[in-house]
Amino acid sequence: MILVDADGVSMTRPGRPLFENVSITIASGDRIGVVGLNGSGKSTLVDVLTGRRDPEEGSVRVGRDVRVASLGQDPDLGDGTIADALAGVSAPKWEVDAALDRLGMGGRGHDSVSQLSGGEAKRVALARALVNEADLLILDEPTNHLDVGAIEWLETRLAAFGGGLLLVTHDRHVLDRVTTRVLELDRGRAHVHEGGYDAYLEGRARREEQAVQAEKVRKNLARTELAWLRRGAPARTSKAKARIRTATELVNERPEAAARSGDLDLHFGTPRLGNDTVELDGVSFGYSGSSPLFTDVDLMLDRRDRLGIVGANGTGKSTLLDLIAGTKRPTAGRREVGSTVELELFDQRGATLDPDARVWQAVVGDEGAKPDWQDKALMEAFWFDSDAQYAPISMLSGGERRRLQLLVTLAKKPNILLLDEPTNDLDLDTLRVLEDFLEDFPGAVVVVSHDRAFLERTVDDVIVFDGSGSVGRLPGGYEAYEALRRNTSTSSAVPSARPSGGGRKKKPQRTASGRAPGTIRHELGRLEKDIARLEAQRDSLTEQLAGVGDDHAALASLGAEISDITGELDDAEERWLELSEDLEGGVVD
Repeated sequence: MILVDADGVSMTRPGRPLFENVSITIASGDRIGVVGLNGSGKSTLVDVLTGRRDPEEGSVRVGRDVRVASLGQDPDLGDGTIADALAGVSAPKWEVDAALDRLGMGGRGHDSVSQLSGGEAKRVALARALVNEADLLILDEPTNHLDVGAIEWLETRLAAFGGGLLLVTHDRHVLDRVTTRVLELDRGRAHVHEGGYDAYLEGRARREEQAVQAEKVRKNLARTELAWLRRGAPARTSKAKARIRTATELVNERPEAAARSGDLDLHFGTPRLGNDTVELDGVSFGYSGSSPLFTDVDLMLDRRDRLGIVGANGTGKSTLLDLIAGTKRPTAGRREVGSTVELELFDQRGATLDPDARVWQAVVGDEGAKPDWQDKALMEAFWFDSDAQYAPISMLSGGERRRLQLLVTLAKKPNILLLDEPTNDLDLDTLRVLEDFLEDFPGAVVVVSHDRAFLERTVDDVIVFDGSGSVGRLPGGYEAYEALRRNTSTSSAVPSARPSGGGRKKKPQRTASGRAPGTIRHELGRLEKDIARLEAQRDSLTEQLAGVGDDHAALASLGAEISDITGELDDAEERWLELSEDLEGGVVD
């Protein structure tokens, strides 16, 4: 059964179109993921399909008696309590309570919605959408502000939903596990890919390859037609006017501009970080009148650490990040900071942005100052072109605003970077670049995130909150945490990762060579990139060698280059083996 049919829908925002002539039909059983760059119009499309906004062109038809439940980017819960916001839903009370509990909002029905954080409000709105009887679910970034357990529960519930589903998400696991089609918004047009995240990547790469080939054909035709035009007026007058018009169009035509100009460059120079970084010694924290969130936490950051903080919502992950940053004071214990530390916290709110200010004003910061060439280059590196730099911040999409907040944080050139849910609202392209940046970042990184793909790529160890106030460090990154969580008999708790001896770690861990594990992992990553680069160079030169025939000078030159690269490759592989053995040898006291 057809649930919603959008035909030739177009929308704009001041200064430019969002999308044009988009058509999509959603039927029962469809599982559609929506992806695209920040500002491409994903949330606007959701608003159009749900009737919250009328299309500027085209039409949207909803099937007779079709029930639509939706989650918007900024949900409205009205006034009153959480229970009031959920009043009138079609599900029985037990099911509503169960959904709230699985989304981390159990037992809070009497709380006023005016006191909820943005993440809490979104979880309540998600519960409301899920428990209403519906033929079609339209959800905009439903995994934002959910912990891993809640996301897995949501995946299971969506998989069992019998109606149609349209899902805007940047969560790569969800795209692969829930969706069977991906709608990509790119430069005002819609492209449909049959399959999940992998199908989207393959389809996008194929489209870019076709664009490159089409541009080669256009250039060749343009050269031919340009030569014809240059033969002079007598030749042109004997030809049809249509041929002249076609030739002129070919010569003047330009390839379609890239969706974003260049790659996002997040490397601005980072001050050197000494051996003394940030240390927490016996730290506890609790709010007045409540039980402590956690007690007796010890942490000494290595200057190359890549730490993830994981656990259920409400257990204190963001609070620990605030204690490391110094924005909160512990109720017990102490915090010490090295003299070379330049620390920045990118929290869930990000830098405070004045909605009436322009983008460039947020970057410059100083009132009355004007952007110089470095400021402009920085904004362009973050994909804010000359027009966007002067746009009011109020006109930015949620993802664009989040990207601007990240820009403001990184532009301060920290050598310790603390990230609280950094993936919320960022598009897939920005996520991949941020992951690459963190891999090469020369300082320490501590990140709170629910994004499993992001954690898999960026952290080496995890700090585990088990929900009972116990906190411990677990080597092995997200995969080790996932194995621990799945082997736990109860799904609601994770056993403490604190070493059984309970002793405090007073020194950073070192391997037998005296080097920190984080430093070794960083060098291993760099060597792997070098090895891949050298292998590609060697293979390319080998192909060239096969095609030079009897050109002895070329043979000698290419042979010498291959010999040099092979030597570099052997050295890199030998160094990789040495470091791997050092890391596998474990740490010593």
